[in-house]
Amino acid sequence: MQENAQIEETQIEEPTITFDSLGLKPEILKSVKFAGFTVPSPIQEQAIPVVLAGRDMVGQAHTGTGKTAAFSLPALNNMKLDGSVELLVITPTRELTTQVSDEIFKYGRNLGVKTVTVYGGSSYKRQLDLIGRGASVVVATPGRMLDILKRGMLNNFAPSMVVLDEADEMLDMGFLDDINEIFSYLPTKRQTLLFSATMPQPIKTLAAKILKDPEFISITKGETTNTDIEQLYYVIDEHERDDAIIRLMDSEGTKKAVVFCRTKSEVDRLSNVLSNAGYLANGLHGDMEQRQRETVIKGFKNDSIKVLVATDVAARGIHVNNIEHVFNYHIPFDPESYVHRIGRTGRAGTKGKAITLLTPLEFKELQRIKKKVGTSMEHAFVPSKTDLRTTTIDKIVTNIENQKIYDEAHTVIEKLRDDIDEETIMFKLISMILDKQDIKGPSNIGIPADKLVAILERASKRNDNNRRGGRGGYRGNNNRNRSGGNRSRSNSSRDGGGYRGNRSSSNRNRNRD
Repeated sequence: MQENAQIEETQIEEPTITFDSLGLKPEILKSVKFAGFTVPSPIQEQAIPVVLAGRDMVGQAHTGTGKTAAFSLPALNNMKLDGSVELLVITPTRELTTQVSDEIFKYGRNLGVKTVTVYGGSSYKRQLDLIGRGASVVVATPGRMLDILKRGMLNNFAPSMVVLDEADEMLDMGFLDDINEIFSYLPTKRQTLLFSATMPQPIKTLAAKILKDPEFISITKGETTNTDIEQLYYVIDEHERDDAIIRLMDSEGTKKAVVFCRTKSEVDRLSNVLSNAGYLANGLHGDMEQRQRETVIKGFKNDSIKVLVATDVAARGIHVNNIEHVFNYHIPFDPESYVHRIGRTGRAGTKGKAITLLTPLEFKELQRIKKKVGTSMEHAFVPSKTDLRTTTIDKIVTNIENQKIYDEAHTVIEKLRDDIDEETIMFKLISMILDKQDIKGPSNIGIPADKLVAILERASKRNDNNRRGGRGGYRGNNNRNRSGGNRSRSNSSRDGGGYRGNRSSSNRNRNRD
């Protein structure tokens, strides 16, 4: 009993450091609180004062530690917002570029900050035009950024802060020469930050070359994912996602879960799908009113909502200890998001399970996450209807054994005996129970084992060939409806990316969270 009391006291103890105490502007604190954050992570607690002071910095921290906020919050705080590009962030992949841009936009939205994403595959003219409209932040991949600088396409491009994010991954992808060359085009008077999960010698050499008297901050931990979390992945076809997640929830006997989606419209649609399938599901994303968000979170905590369908950012402020399952409707864009997501389960010494759905084309991203996070993820097959019916029968047997017998049951049996023998009565009653066990979806879901190996081999080769492709985009304040879905994402790919600026005439939707 004394031990429990001590734990309770530890849980309610006030933190010594909060975002309010770090000296950030009220507009930034408002965005931070809207995202659900109150206490900075260790890397944020140590890095933010250093960056605010204008010093160069090397930050060594594993994925999932909040590095983006560690540099973006103080960078936004120090901006002059004079219409020029003040912050350049270089990331290894187009997926991470988009995510970092979205996160910076959310933190800076109350300041009117505009961000542009720049990566290969789209029109140079469009990207340069978006930058020229007053962007304060450019988030770019090394190849396209170097190409733009070498061609002299940007006039007066002199960011006062440059951030290298996931430097060790850029080294692994062969971008080190590009990085060195990019810095030859940047002003020598600048603040430079370098973040890396590991510090191999080439990264140390790069840091010594591009940073001036940097502060070194190291946040390391023995493991990045909880060993109490069982991690599984299922390879399916794209059109099977809804059927797969319902089948897995049914087979797992899911009682309390978080389902992560990439977009707001996907959250709304999937929460309706799961509700129609009989689950007490509701959605949570950044476009909801604060009162509505609070109602959903309260319902999830008090069990009136059993399945929370959410975007990454919306779910980060949720701390509930009895979540049994985390489902990744799509594989997350980067390892950091994966760690954040699955960390919702397996809390307070309980066991949890993290389940990820992916197509063969996404298998390369899975391998990258496994390598980066150093986690163990096992492949499994979605149960068939036959498999699930067998499990259902076992549950029915258990329920019958534990069923309380009511006095009225005797009356029903006596009436039935007039026309039906007892054995037939028993069969009919059990058949009534089986009729109510509706197993939704097709008989088989997912790619069978005999086809999977060949498909994954082909997909891996395609991903290697397409690794550096992509398009750029713009994030700034605007009046457009950002409630589109996968179609909006496809449209932005065709025209070179999304726009968040003061362009009320635009009719295209954007729904990144």
